[in-house]
Amino acid sequence: MKGSKKAYNRIVIKIGSSLFCSESDGLNRGLLKSLVLEVNKLVDSGKEVIIVSSGAIALGMLRLGMDCRPKGLPFLQAAAAVGQNILMENYLSLLEEQKKNCAQVLLTWEDFTGRTRYLNAKNTLLTLLKLGVVPVINENDTVSTDEIRFGDNDQLSARVASLVSADLLVILSDVDGLLDKDKRIVRVVPQINLQVKQLACPTTRKTCVGGMITKIDAAKIAVDSGVVCVIANGKNSGLICEAAGDPLSGGLWTVFLPKQGYLAERKRWIAFGSKPRGKIIIDDGARNALQNKKSLLSVGVVSVCGNFDCGDVIVISDKQGNEIARGKVAVSSKQLDKVKGGRFEKEIIHCNDLALM
Repeated sequence: MKGSKKAYNRIVIKIGSSLFCSESDGLNRGLLKSLVLEVNKLVDSGKEVIIVSSGAIALGMLRLGMDCRPKGLPFLQAAAAVGQNILMENYLSLLEEQKKNCAQVLLTWEDFTGRTRYLNAKNTLLTLLKLGVVPVINENDTVSTDEIRFGDNDQLSARVASLVSADLLVILSDVDGLLDKDKRIVRVVPQINLQVKQLACPTTRKTCVGGMITKIDAAKIAVDSGVVCVIANGKNSGLICEAAGDPLSGGLWTVFLPKQGYLAERKRWIAFGSKPRGKIIIDDGARNALQNKKSLLSVGVVSVCGNFDCGDVIVISDKQGNEIARGKVAVSSKQLDKVKGGRFEKEIIHCNDLALM
């Protein structure tokens, strides 16, 4: 396999809790240290590195003596509150040993949904990188509710990679990558399609909620944002630096290639940064118009689902249930329900506010 010549200067690394937090033995500080040492090498070589780390809930569970992941949200929040301190203490001390500064950044969906907060989060992260600081990001599980939580850090890491226009996203877990039906590593995925998704399977571990399914979903966000994505086993020594040097070198991982003609920054926010507030179903004529980069008109709307306001981001699907696009709607759901299928004085979603999926 021929290597690529692209420079991967801004790298997001997602570290799963299954790597350094055993359900029986607790924190594996030695393995976490080896990962931090690789991050240090990247920073010393001039790379900008962001860590997205799971582990707060898992570490909190262990400290509180919980033998299985609690189902009640208050118990999850309590475990996260206890575990986040432990998680950051370890990153802080390990990075300080390498004379590096780190910053804790806790995010929820709300930090992505609002355009102003989205840009503030982006500017903060870029400023930290400019100062040579390593941001350590986690979901703010202590205050997250079912409505505003991501649910897994695979999704969060992909959205962070899109947010900062990263060159590379490396998702580390305890698996070697995507496996085919014969349990061999799929080395390169040029396009994420149904066949690729069917190779994924969910996790059964108690302390994490990810699995290959969420990693494929995260990879889709990354490649649609123009970011190369690698899924690899973080227990393999030296893998991070090797993948960051050239993800197409044929290493022991799966690399997902970025989509040609990927989404521009503002449309990435519409597609991946903002949580949809509702859905509309359109007819075939409207679907063809959107695919030809036209605006969405009321005459092409078949039905309206959910309760949304003017300015909210919504999902646009065809009559077969396929998601066609996401867009920032110019009318409320109540108003659209009254005018759907007929003529209306203005566009429902302008083409500049549409992101084709």
